[in-house]
Amino acid sequence: MNTHPAHVADADPRPLRGEPLPLDLLNTCWIDDNGHHDLLARPGGLAVWLASAGLADIAPDTQETLDALLATRSALRAIVADEGADPERSRQLLNETLAHGRVRRLLGADGPETVVETDTPGWLAAWHTAERYLRLLEESPDRIRKCAGTECVLRFYDTSKNGRRRWCSMTSCGNRAKTRRHYARTRTAPQGAEPAGGA
Repeated sequence: MNTHPAHVADADPRPLRGEPLPLDLLNTCWIDDNGHHDLLARPGGLAVWLASAGLADIAPDTQETLDALLATRSALRAIVADEGADPERSRQLLNETLAHGRVRRLLGADGPETVVETDTPGWLAAWHTAERYLRLLEESPDRIRKCAGTECVLRFYDTSKNGRRRWCSMTSCGNRAKTRRHYARTRTAPQGAEPAGGA
């Protein structure tokens, strides 16, 4: 890959980035005014996501990596977005990703070390993503949220102090909701005032 990772990450067109890995992978699919988008289906999209997710240094930009991520994304979508007809099968698919890797504990020259090993380098990104999902479930599964935007499919991990975050972004979905509410109020206000004006 000839493009510098930082430059590639800057080219990430997604409206929401920087979420924990499993949600960030789900957010490679999004909807905007121009329709449905899939970053991983675009030429160079895998490189963009690996760089944006901070995985470019450990995971190769190969077809194997892409296939592993697509399989993992499908499993996560079925579990997190509840799009799977068979929950047991969805869990099995994620466990298949996890079966491609393991954590080894070693005693190194400077003390204890933890090493992640996968069957091949192509499974590293997918394995880290699946393993991070398990950690989210252990930490605060109720903080895994879907944006409240009607058409939005983006997911986020709510780190707000009061745990009441509703939008993927206040500048996009949040503002759209405010605009719709304001429009609805201004449309209904004159109608309610007509009878009083005619009396």
